[in-house]
Amino acid sequence: MITYEFLQNYWWFLIALLGGLLVFLLFVQGGNALIFLAGKTEDQRQLIINSTGRKWELTFTTLVTFGGAFFASFPLFYSTSFGGAYWVWILILITFVFQAVSYEFQGKAGNLLGKNAFRVFLTLNGCLAPLLIGTAVGTFFTGSAFVVNKNAVADLSAPVISRWASDWGGLEAVAHPFNVSFGLMVTLLTIILGALYLLNNIDHKPLDAQIRLGLKHLFVGFLVMLVIVLAQLFTMDGFGVDENGVVSMVAYKYLHNLLAMPMVLVMFLIGAVLLVIGVLRTIIVKGYKRGIWFSGPGTVLVVMALFFLAGYNGTSYYPSTADLQSSLTLANSSSSEFTLTAMSIVSLVIPFVVAYIAYFWRKMDLHSITTKELETGDKY
Repeated sequence: MITYEFLQNYWWFLIALLGGLLVFLLFVQGGNALIFLAGKTEDQRQLIINSTGRKWELTFTTLVTFGGAFFASFPLFYSTSFGGAYWVWILILITFVFQAVSYEFQGKAGNLLGKNAFRVFLTLNGCLAPLLIGTAVGTFFTGSAFVVNKNAVADLSAPVISRWASDWGGLEAVAHPFNVSFGLMVTLLTIILGALYLLNNIDHKPLDAQIRLGLKHLFVGFLVMLVIVLAQLFTMDGFGVDENGVVSMVAYKYLHNLLAMPMVLVMFLIGAVLLVIGVLRTIIVKGYKRGIWFSGPGTVLVVMALFFLAGYNGTSYYPSTADLQSSLTLANSSSSEFTLTAMSIVSLVIPFVVAYIAYFWRKMDLHSITTKELETGDKY
């Protein structure tokens, strides 16, 4: 029998999957961060933009789907975070607007700002979007300053359930070292994925060599940030929820979660191994170009495991530092059983959508991008 609790857990699984896919697809942002770092000539920069330009809609669509899924399945999170931490989400959306405008206008005739101005916008999107998204996700573990009062819905003068206890609109997240470390780790990861994708998608030896050289330094930086993040995560106090829904601080909560859920531990380890294999084979094996197909799935698995640590095993996935009992859990922030049931039926079409995307992805990437494409005038 399908219970309400099962539906809540099922939808957190889907949220985790979408989150993993989003971080993987942020290779578009990672690739754009390399426009000036790896692209030393006009042709090289245009090749990078042509490569990422074919996929940016997938990333943006996944971001919107991720937000939509959260809104539909856990509306209290959506209203609390998007209503309180609005500056973070506004900045994220602005960077994606810069991206869309830049792809559309950087190659247009009569462009008053010039190509490089829009390429700077793409680079800013490539660095800031993953940083901001990573910092926001870091609050799933460290908490945010908000208060929830469900009784306020009956107050006709001000029916506001969630109130932010800070005047910074979510920007206070950057004051916590873990959130910043998490954001930097995600940023470095997406740039690595971007480098791996460009190597797989572009056939240009000088650009190939420059990307591979930068990949070594990026990987070292990522490993350092990964160790810092995991050391903080597995030694910090977490937000536990007992059978009565009471939230309290629990020492080493996220380490306990990892050990209490063997499947999540296995998922995390397999994902980490795949991620490292993809990068190391690309660095060590001369001419190897398929690292993205190891590191990409590895990234999805690792991100899903982190989401599971944040939400499963009696854990508040969006803790409140202003009022512990206002912390959001799968049980107290989800939609009704009827809504979750109806949406679960709709979710059965997801595999067909993924198959559709995979088919057309392969069609678009059947042949590597070369300078011949630029000579025909097929440019972004």
